[in-house]
Amino acid sequence: MTATPAPTDVIADFLAHSAPDKVDEAARRLVAEDATYISLNFDNPELKQILPWTGTRTGRQAYVDTFKTAMKWWVAEEFEITDLFNAGEDVAVFGAFTFRAITTGKTIHSPFSIHAKVRDGLIVYFQFMEDTFGSARTFSPSGTWTIKNDPSGPEIEV
Repeated sequence: MTATPAPTDVIADFLAHSAPDKVDEAARRLVAEDATYISLNFDNPELKQILPWTGTRTGRQAYVDTFKTAMKWWVAEEFEITDLFNAGEDVAVFGAFTFRAITTGKTIHSPFSIHAKVRDGLIVYFQFMEDTFGSARTFSPSGTWTIKNDPSGPEIEV
């Protein structure tokens, strides 16, 4: 009989395998089918134009889509976890990342935090927070709010 992994081990495993070529397998192994993913806010239609993975979504595919799309639009130059701990099923993660936007070459160095819940070895809740303003600005090629996020799409004004 295999022991259920510690909640911190599940989250660390998922984050270590969140690259576009690994996230499908990690989500199948580590994320509950009906898991909730909250990225940056609960629901902000204007921000969703810039960062389409934002808001609240459910299901494994939300995890896959978020990590694949983000890494299609940015290059991760650094992703460092500085603190990872849990109290029961609740897991807290803190760290920093540096991403470079593919469309503009602009970088963001941001702190991040994650609040996750793990039950029976599976992620059931995951809330990711970062410097959303700084992240969105990496897609601004000029002006105050002209945004270029999708490499194959048009600029948008917000």
